[in-house]
Amino acid sequence: MAFVTTTLKRALAAAGLAALISSGAFAQTTLRVVKSGNLTILDLIWTTAYVTRDHGYLIYDTLFATDADNVVKPQMVDTWKVSGDKLTWTFTLRDGLEWHDGQPVTGEDCIASLKRWAARDAMGLKLWDFVKELKAVDAKTFEIVLKEPYGLLLESLGKPSSNVPFMMPKRVAETSPMEQIKSQIGSGPFIYKTDESKPGEKHVYIKNPKYKPRAEPASGLAGGKVVKVDRVELIEMPDVQIQANALLAGEIDMIEAPPHDLLPMLKADKSVVIDDWNPLGHQFIIRFNHVVKPFDNPKIRLAALYAINQEDYLKATVGDPAYYKVCAAVFICGTPFATDKGGEILLKSDFEKSKALLKEAGYDGTPVVVMQSTTLPILTNTAPVTKALLEKGGFKVDMQSMDWQTLVSRRTKKDPADKGGWNILHTYSVSADVLNPISTSYMVAAGDKSWFGWPTDPEMEKLRDAFARETDPVKQKALAEKVQLRALETAQYGWIGQWYGPGAHRNNIKGWLKAPVPVFWNIEKTGS
Repeated sequence: MAFVTTTLKRALAAAGLAALISSGAFAQTTLRVVKSGNLTILDLIWTTAYVTRDHGYLIYDTLFATDADNVVKPQMVDTWKVSGDKLTWTFTLRDGLEWHDGQPVTGEDCIASLKRWAARDAMGLKLWDFVKELKAVDAKTFEIVLKEPYGLLLESLGKPSSNVPFMMPKRVAETSPMEQIKSQIGSGPFIYKTDESKPGEKHVYIKNPKYKPRAEPASGLAGGKVVKVDRVELIEMPDVQIQANALLAGEIDMIEAPPHDLLPMLKADKSVVIDDWNPLGHQFIIRFNHVVKPFDNPKIRLAALYAINQEDYLKATVGDPAYYKVCAAVFICGTPFATDKGGEILLKSDFEKSKALLKEAGYDGTPVVVMQSTTLPILTNTAPVTKALLEKGGFKVDMQSMDWQTLVSRRTKKDPADKGGWNILHTYSVSADVLNPISTSYMVAAGDKSWFGWPTDPEMEKLRDAFARETDPVKQKALAEKVQLRALETAQYGWIGQWYGPGAHRNNIKGWLKAPVPVFWNIEKTGS
């Protein structure tokens, strides 16, 4: 049965069969989406994987969110106030917030959720350096008490991308951040159907009938999350050509990120619309493992940076210059904290300088293990480019191919590269994740608290602390420049180009919001 009328819905509800409606058996509208990777990890704090983040936006909600202009707006929060000394922030939740199991959302739930998030996230870690305590005032109100004023508190609570401070029930949020949660109960606009989901095939979500959207129009990740479909199915379809054929045939409705070389074919079909849902774009990065040889030596890391250049990566991965930009700035060209200072090293390969640094550092020729993802198309060609460039710069390279989920698991290992560990990985961030020194996970240099690769650099942390305290935009920009220069001085990591990746959908799909995250509220589907 393709749809069920409102009259029939009321009749079924009156007969006590409302559960049958919500089960999806009578879904009026099903949105079938192919993501950029398979969803295997459902804990959005345990991993920074974007496909898991997107799962989070379906079933959870946030205290604050960023709108289309990257301005932080309240989401679950109704009102908030700050004490005169700027040390006590008081937040009151909106009326009617409810977990999927029918229990009310409380301030204690939010406190537990924030603590778990802050244990793993870059912005959360820095915020917690300033936090004295969190306490519940009443069922709907809680306070964050600071040791000293902090200029990025709301920006932290409204962080748009991995890791996102999603709210979850207290009993779930109390799970160790080093262990994966087992419950998928949220308070968001969709409900995850564990019984219908089959990892490796599809993940199923149904509209949350009790969700109360904000009154404001949807804008970016903020405003009213009005769900206009009954059911979302994330279809796992690794072969990109099969994805494109399925879209053209109407077997699926949307592809989050079709490969750039397939865009001309999709554009040529009148039944398909190319939609630039993330106009701020993305940034590629190359990450070194600082805790195992040889990249525990900063000179050898620097040698690698001298060997690489952005243009080679962008040509190999994106191809069409209309969809990429060479950019020396770590904090995204065209945004407030962008600067070219020092970034020239990433724009032109200097193989002789690379070889000289390797000789100075005593590099013994041991092959460096470069992990290659074979199932995330946008990343597949990054590792071969690194292999070719590093070899020209005097390195020996062992490129090991694996699917993305295997890479995500292996990157957590601190073992030597020849014992199942790694030396180099590549990934990308949505640009919204890397706009300043605090939001950029790769800039954390606090050892075990750092993102994978685990750099330790007290000087970098001092600079990030200073940025977090500063409120003058001119002084913030100067500090951001110092952070960029320090990251290059120690070769903490490399940013290897900006790129843009539109999605594709059938022409009967409307309302895909412009945001750094592909979200499925506000989307309408007409016809079959």
